[in-house]
Amino acid sequence: MKFRFKLIWVLAALLLMSQGAFAQDRRDVKIADEVGRVLNRYPRLTIFDDINASVENGAVAITGKVTMPYKRDDLEKRITAIDGVRSVRNDISVLRVSQFDDELRYRVARAIYGNSSFWNYAAMANPPIHIIVDGGRVTLAGVVNSNVERVLARSLATGLGEFSVTNELKIDAETRTE
Repeated sequence: MKFRFKLIWVLAALLLMSQGAFAQDRRDVKIADEVGRVLNRYPRLTIFDDINASVENGAVAITGKVTMPYKRDDLEKRITAIDGVRSVRNDISVLRVSQFDDELRYRVARAIYGNSSFWNYAAMANPPIHIIVDGGRVTLAGVVNSNVERVLARSLATGLGEFSVTNELKIDAETRTE
């Protein structure tokens, strides 16, 4: 009889702990959704910036690269103001100021978004292909619909005066499984 009584208490304690973890997970999902809205609605982010965020137990970590320092600080302030956020770790780096990099950004953007295969992306309010240029090195980040588009984007970004091209584009199906 004592064994059953203890077993019931242990099971009840485990159930309460799992409900607490489930509630925290729900809060994290809600916070992540709000962080996503803040990032998508931030008017100064361009295709030349790339920001990622993660949430764990109310702590938000933001990473990526931006072209201007005020964007880094402004995003941190906006995310800190979200209800439920306990802390923000801001690991966003600011890209160096370089006329060469600026010109290369625009050449790559024209090559990709000027191609008829990417016109549907170019017409979006927040185009999904981000072009990060740092010291003449191009990184393509974001999401495309197919592997063909991923390969085509890399091909279009090559031969424009860059030192290297890194293709970090993901296929839409890959992002759904993450």
